[in-house]
Amino acid sequence: MTDFRLYPDLLCFIPPEKHSAQDITSILETHPEIKFVSLVAIDLAGNDTDEKIPISDFHDNLQNYLNGEAIQTDGSSVVLPGIATLNDGKVDLVPDPNVVWYVDYNYEHIDMTTGLPVGTLRIPSFLTHNGEYVCSRSVLKRSAEYFENTLTDIMKKNPEICKSYGFACEELKQINIIVATELEFWVNSPDEVVSTDKLTISQELKESYWKRTKGVVRTALEQVILVLDQYGFNPEMGHKEVGGVKAAVSSSGDFHSIMEQLEVDWKYSDALQGADYEITARILIKEIFRMHGLEVSFQAKPLFGVAGSGEHTHVNAVALLNNGKKINLFAPAKLEEDYLSIIGWGCLMGIMKNYDLINPFVSATSDAFARLQPGFEAPTHPVASIGRDVLTPSRNRSVLLGVVRSLTNKYCTRFELRSPNPHTNTYLCLSAVYQCMLDGIHYAINSGKTSKQLEAEFTKKYGESGDYLETNRLYRCEEDIFESMTGEERNKLFGIPPATVYDSLKNLMISDSVCDILCAGDVFSDKILASYSNAMLNMWQMELLERIIPSNLSLLRSFSKKHTISNTYDDETWSTIENMRLSLAKNTDEKFSIFGSIKLAIESKNLGDIAKLQTRMNKNMIELIGLYRDYNENQI
Repeated sequence: MTDFRLYPDLLCFIPPEKHSAQDITSILETHPEIKFVSLVAIDLAGNDTDEKIPISDFHDNLQNYLNGEAIQTDGSSVVLPGIATLNDGKVDLVPDPNVVWYVDYNYEHIDMTTGLPVGTLRIPSFLTHNGEYVCSRSVLKRSAEYFENTLTDIMKKNPEICKSYGFACEELKQINIIVATELEFWVNSPDEVVSTDKLTISQELKESYWKRTKGVVRTALEQVILVLDQYGFNPEMGHKEVGGVKAAVSSSGDFHSIMEQLEVDWKYSDALQGADYEITARILIKEIFRMHGLEVSFQAKPLFGVAGSGEHTHVNAVALLNNGKKINLFAPAKLEEDYLSIIGWGCLMGIMKNYDLINPFVSATSDAFARLQPGFEAPTHPVASIGRDVLTPSRNRSVLLGVVRSLTNKYCTRFELRSPNPHTNTYLCLSAVYQCMLDGIHYAINSGKTSKQLEAEFTKKYGESGDYLETNRLYRCEEDIFESMTGEERNKLFGIPPATVYDSLKNLMISDSVCDILCAGDVFSDKILASYSNAMLNMWQMELLERIIPSNLSLLRSFSKKHTISNTYDDETWSTIENMRLSLAKNTDEKFSIFGSIKLAIESKNLGDIAKLQTRMNKNMIELIGLYRDYNENQI
């Protein structure tokens, strides 16, 4: 374990306005502790590249880097199936000069000359293949530019829209889309095990949520916030989340048996910069906690039966005027009379109508779907809350999207998408969101409807027809959808949500609206959508085969008969447990087990059968775990 310390004079980032050859040379010459450069591109699976280019080589070729000259890499090192193929695998890394460059420090490698940790300048970059930009960052760059340029054109062609915000068309300089995220994660002492029962009880009793942090967790969290501030994130807060247990105290006064869920937030930025922030934040958080002997998990559902980790994503759009003034385009002219502006309603309707095109980029792993279950403050169905009335902002935590508003501050109006998790590919998620928002904006403007008329369509009852929205769907709910209705009612009103990766991704493969919406403006392409779908489906099957089934099998093998004195309750319960274990894991001459059937379906590439069998396996495992817990609790 390394003793982490803050170095207040470290160079943590280089802003875009300092990316000239002269500035960079001067900066790096005064910081000899920076020994390496790394070009950081994000493939379609959300992985970031990393390499160590000696700083001397970077200096020798600095102008080439700044001119966008690519660095070649092997396509097998990134996830681009169907694009970077075995017989055409050359992929290039192209530096992005228009975003912040960060310095990644190795606190376990101290430079002997300066006494400072050795640093690597990480430069966000793009991946190109045969001259075509094919990475996650490039998709978001295209989406942001397409959204901003298209909305600018729309507003300039519709003077009445500009007038509704109190400015003339000629005063509009540009549109900016901004984003902020809430990053949740678990930390634990890796050599100690905390029982799920303790975590569940603590969660039900709300013993952790927003409580005071203590000991090493407090120290690490405080250091994370201070370091994020050094890196220019403008952190807003860090706090305990709903999950966790009170750590035990040793005889020396140290805390151990640590298992806590935390959240760190920082202020908004533009779309591409905001997504880059997440990559850097995850690295810093993991490293700081690790150097305190704690393990960090960004999994969506690291522990069965307790709260998973979300990454609530906040989006809105602002108009920048020639005089420097900013106008929130989601906010209505009068906050006390309308929930949203016409553009705001268009964006909300676009997201909710087309969420089946967004979800494949939000939830693309079995881990993500494990989190989206009733009872854990995670959204399961595509429905929104806008507030019980226009004077009562939304506080509904059971919905997929909430409209965040303040009656005293127009700048606060935004959407909170609650379905993403820390491993969601934010670049692609935001890209899909912006494409769908544009679809809704086109409808809202072309319909000629007022804000009130758009509100009436969005808040229509189930079974009522809409000009844009589907008849047999309910899009707004202000009730707790888990307490006020059954699962069958939720499925009827909001639609049956996907249960597996295949269920979600098949919308990209069968929906007629994919090309019209996602590919508009050449943001996505058929090639990128096919590559992404292929990558996620392959990862899904591999994870099932190599991780999920072996993990489930190991758990089943740990279940053992405990009672020695025969009684009806224990005998029948254990018999049910044993039969379920055999059904899940034991092949016979007569039939294959569920695990065996999944393996056969994977071998034959029968994706539909894999999805059905996984759903059945998950249901049986949940039932079996509960049954075995009840059986154990009956032993004395």
